[in-house]
Amino acid sequence: MAFEKNILCIGAGYVGGPTMAVIAAKCPQYKVVVVDVDKEKIRAWNSDNLPIYEPGLHELVKKTRNKNLFFSTENEKGIRESEIIFVSVNTPTKTFGQGAGKAADLQYWEKTAREILAYSNSSKIVVEKSTLPVRTASAMERILNENSKAIHFEVVSNPEFLAEGAAIQDLENPDRVLIGSRETPDGIAARKTIVEIYVHWVPRERIIESNVWSSELSKLTANAFLAQRISSINSISALCEKTEADIGEVAHAIGMDSRIGPKFLEASVGFGGSCFKKDILNLVYICESYGLEKVARYWEAVVEINEWQQSRFIQNMLTNMFNTVAGKKIALFGFAFKANTGDTRESPAIYVAQGLLAEQAEVVITDPEALKNARKDLKGFKKGLTFEPNPYNAVKGSHAIAVLTEWDVYRELDYKRIFKSMVQPAFIFDGRNILDRKKLFDIGFNVFSIGKAPLKHF
Repeated sequence: MAFEKNILCIGAGYVGGPTMAVIAAKCPQYKVVVVDVDKEKIRAWNSDNLPIYEPGLHELVKKTRNKNLFFSTENEKGIRESEIIFVSVNTPTKTFGQGAGKAADLQYWEKTAREILAYSNSSKIVVEKSTLPVRTASAMERILNENSKAIHFEVVSNPEFLAEGAAIQDLENPDRVLIGSRETPDGIAARKTIVEIYVHWVPRERIIESNVWSSELSKLTANAFLAQRISSINSISALCEKTEADIGEVAHAIGMDSRIGPKFLEASVGFGGSCFKKDILNLVYICESYGLEKVARYWEAVVEINEWQQSRFIQNMLTNMFNTVAGKKIALFGFAFKANTGDTRESPAIYVAQGLLAEQAEVVITDPEALKNARKDLKGFKKGLTFEPNPYNAVKGSHAIAVLTEWDVYRELDYKRIFKSMVQPAFIFDGRNILDRKKLFDIGFNVFSIGKAPLKHF
């Protein structure tokens, strides 16, 4: 079969894999190839046990794989045969040198750019899909276009706005698709080519065209604004607990203001994931680089509030469990940073588990999808840590439960049965406010919810 376009995605992670699966499903006339240097990851993409969990992803991959969607480790072949290359490689926060702890580490991105140049024998459109600092496109253009091959590359920014756990839904029915390019004839033509992909299923009015710098900055800013809302409501949750106000009622009241809206106003143990903290710190570093210290400190405070909320959660457990958890068994319900994903990057559960283990608690972790990653995240701890897929087994003989991920399964458990299997007095610390606290209190639990007055039997 002759395909109309040959699209390559370099990077088979949480963004590249789902995005290309949707493009392949919506555009059967295009050949879509996903490459990665991780042979085990590619093997998983070609199996029935995909390397990531997203509702609806398995069905899409099964429908398109080996028809017009292909997963491969042959980077050179993929680059040579493609006209459009999406770059979706990891851009973690730097852990060394200038900007350590804040700036994006672009070494993998630069290696990819040089690899594209080395293997290309024709002009191509290169699409930034990774989250990158502002003006990164300019650096990529210099690497690609200062060549002796007489070929030309146009770099287009097309940031992802995916929420893990709802990635397929976000891709199939996005709020917006943002495509930025240079405002030159060639840049605009490249931008229009990427627009042509998305118009197969996205209404044209939802596709935004901009200059490339606006597109790059929009991604960082969007995540910063979302994280800011979470940190804002979490800061008020502490005040609610002191004043016996109810954070749910406060959030509902302010969320009905049309100028504010209800989204991202759910108090919790804190935000996690690969984007929020990384992107905010990247924004902080950019502001510092331009001498905007006040702006940098403003956004840095969003991260500080998030870290304080996690610390406060652990302190609340210690204070209410008679100032010690040493030797006490505590079951952590959930380890993924949010429901409907196995991703644990920057999950508050990591911090909570480490804090409890440091206090010599016996920690049992249960999660429907994230136990494999949890083992990796806590590989430095050998004593006092176990993993149990069955939540009923996890709580046997425990003193407390800490709900750290909002999986629906935790709402539906038989808590009368759980209470009987626990050491008394039994505690529940609901870090996601998903449980019926009055019902739990009536069963006999001492209940501590984020931003609400505690319900205690003593």
